[in-house]
Amino acid sequence: MELRQLEHFVTVAEEANFTRAAARLHVVQSAVSATIKNLERELGTPLLERTTKRVQLTDAGAALLPRALAALDAAREAVDAVAEVRGGLRGTLRLGTMTTVGLIDFPALLGEFHRRHPGVLLQTSATASGSQGLVEALLERRLDLAFVSLPGPPPAGVTLTDLATSVLDLVVPAGHRLADRRSVPITELAGLDFVDFPVSYGIRTVADQAFAAASVTRRVALEITDLPTGVAYVRNGLGVALLPRPALAEAHGVATLTVSATDLGWPFSLAAPSGRTPGAAARALVAMAHEFLIWRG
Repeated sequence: MELRQLEHFVTVAEEANFTRAAARLHVVQSAVSATIKNLERELGTPLLERTTKRVQLTDAGAALLPRALAALDAAREAVDAVAEVRGGLRGTLRLGTMTTVGLIDFPALLGEFHRRHPGVLLQTSATASGSQGLVEALLERRLDLAFVSLPGPPPAGVTLTDLATSVLDLVVPAGHRLADRRSVPITELAGLDFVDFPVSYGIRTVADQAFAAASVTRRVALEITDLPTGVAYVRNGLGVALLPRPALAEAHGVATLTVSATDLGWPFSLAAPSGRTPGAAARALVAMAHEFLIWRG
C-alpha cells in the first residue's frame, strides 16, 4: 500500500466524484481510477460504490477512510519534522481569505511569512460565498486554513483560533439626518435602507443577530461583497451600512456613528479542520497572525 494510493482514495471519498478528484489531484481521471482499483485489489475488497451520479464508500471504505487520513497526516508530520531539522519549512499552504477584512494587512502578513519561510508555497483563494464558503472548502479539505468571521459557536468539523474582534459602526452619507450625532440606539434605525453583505458573510450575521435581539426590523436594499463598494454606495445616498471600524479611518464623504444598546462585535478568526493536526506551515502562520496583530495593534 502506497501513500499515493491513500491520497487518491481520500480525495475521491471527499469529492464523491472521480472527475473532481482528478482535477484536485492534477492528474487524469484514468490514473485515479487505476490507482483505486489497484488498492482494492491489494486489500481484496471494494472500497467505493460507483454509480452514474456519485461515488459512495462501502463499509470497507468507510473503515479505511479515517485510518488513511491519519496515515497521510503522519507522513506530512514526518516531512515537516525533517524539514525543520534541515533549517526550514517546506511544502504548500492552502489559505482561504475573506474579501472584506480591514483588521489585518494580508499582503504584509503573507510577505513577512514568505520572507521567513521561503520554502513554503502559499496558495490563497477567496470565495463569493463569504465565510460559509471558506468553511465548506475546509471541510472538503480544499484548504488548510482560512481567515473567517463566524459569530457564535464554530461549525461542526471546524476549530477556530480567535485573532481579534472589531466593532461595526453605522455609516451614513454626509448630510444625513444622523450625520451630526456621535451615537444612535439601534431602535432608531428602523425604517432605514441598508447596504449589507450577503447572508453567508460574518458581517451580515452580526448585524442580523443584533437587529433580531432588539426586535427591530430592517430592510437590506443593496448587497455588496467588498468594503469600498459599501462606502461608495453610502456616500452616494443609496443607503446606510454597518461596517468594521478599522476600515473606515480613511472613508470620505460619509459620517460614522457608534450604535448603542446592542452587540455589534465582529469576530475575526483562523479556521482549521477539526480532527486533523495542522502542519508545521499552518502552525507557523497561526503564530505569525497573532504576532502581526500585536505589531499593528
